[in-house]
Amino acid sequence: MPFPSSFAAPQRERRTLSGLMSAAIFLAAGLLSMPSVAQQKTLDTAFGPVAVKADPQRVITLDEGALDTALALDVQPVGSVAARGGTDLPAYLQPHAKGVTIVGATREPNLEAILSQRPDLILAPPGLEKRVYDILSKIAPTVVSSVPATAPWQERNALYAAALDKEDEFKARLAEVDARIASLRDRVEPGQSFSVVRWNPQGPMIMSSQLITGQILTALGLKSTDIAAKLGERPHSDILSLENLGAVDADWLFMATLNAQGEATLASARQQPAFTRLNAVRNERAVPVDGQVWSSGTGILAAEHILDDIERTLVK
Repeated sequence: MPFPSSFAAPQRERRTLSGLMSAAIFLAAGLLSMPSVAQQKTLDTAFGPVAVKADPQRVITLDEGALDTALALDVQPVGSVAARGGTDLPAYLQPHAKGVTIVGATREPNLEAILSQRPDLILAPPGLEKRVYDILSKIAPTVVSSVPATAPWQERNALYAAALDKEDEFKARLAEVDARIASLRDRVEPGQSFSVVRWNPQGPMIMSSQLITGQILTALGLKSTDIAAKLGERPHSDILSLENLGAVDADWLFMATLNAQGEATLASARQQPAFTRLNAVRNERAVPVDGQVWSSGTGILAAEHILDDIERTLVK
């Protein structure tokens, strides 16, 4: 799921929350007593106005989209969370990251590890629990977007760019992505249908056409399946049974897995008669793709990775 609906602290950390709160307050008081030499600006966030200083130097990202945005804008965070289901940063972001400390998982931030990094800015995901926000905001200004997962991906990351004091750079990088989409549009056959499916051991889920991948494919002139278009603000469907697998059929089927076993997953799926009857499969248009990008990514680097895959696959 690209964006968690809750952001709970780990059970094992609950007993230390009061101690961390005290430490955070002590740290905040110490920082406030230091001479202020940096200018500040105020941002509108999910928890109201938040004052952030210009040119933050020690940034923590608790969201993959925030990490993507920071790295795309040449900001190296001092800490970030591990990819969903993993112990390290998302694989597609690792080549861009240098010395980024893991400070927990997306759903389980390690508050003590965050505090130890002495951040001056924390970028957190939508859905952050208020009680966790209250602790984080004592450590450093904490910016939480209120933009839903299915909103244009550029809007969600614009707040992170503003917090990083990189608004001009963000606009320039978006212009590069738009220019590449415009260039590819003339090289991709229009009107083809597409389906992006996260393939789990429990079964497949179709991803909403309103997520970043669907937004990009639609901008290139392709169209989504009805089931993906009707998900509304839901990022993905429930697990689909093999009997309902036909609902995901399209000219192109992109199979997103959260591990490096995409080809093996595709081979396993081919053992199911319901899968082999799909038009995309019979026409050899079932393509394994990186699920960390195609079903969970939200930033500029994710967009560029998706466009790389599209150019290799769909360009005439």
